[in-house]
Amino acid sequence: MRRVEIYTDGACKGNPGPGGWGALLLSGHSEKELFGGEAATTNNRMELMAVIEALTALKRPCHVLLYLDSEYVRKGITEWVAGWKARGWRTATKQPVKNVDLWQQLDALVAGAGHRIEWRWVKGHSGDPGNERADVLANRGVVQVKGR
Repeated sequence: MRRVEIYTDGACKGNPGPGGWGALLLSGHSEKELFGGEAATTNNRMELMAVIEALTALKRPCHVLLYLDSEYVRKGITEWVAGWKARGWRTATKQPVKNVDLWQQLDALVAGAGHRIEWRWVKGHSGDPGNERADVLANRGVVQVKGR
């Protein structure tokens, strides 16, 4: 399996407000930058979109080291999603899961794409070069959306 390092981040100017997502994919000597955004969104949606778009960009099963500064996304996909699914996409307090459309998309990607993913949390805005680049890309997504 090809090894790929992915750094993702989301940004939002206002929450909700215009938002952006960014992803940096590194493999061997090659790298790919991805970014985009939405006019009216939340930070959590952009964090999810960054991971979804990064994994979607992979064309074959890979060993993925996925670095993200969102505990919401990391814990959601590694700890909470099984319970949500068992409860019909409801939380432990019986409330509908927020961002269920994106959680279902991410869950399907993780289950069906054949990747071996290691989810690694990094502290945001702490000088990690990959995380800082993903942050710049996410903010580029915000600028792109605001310019439309």
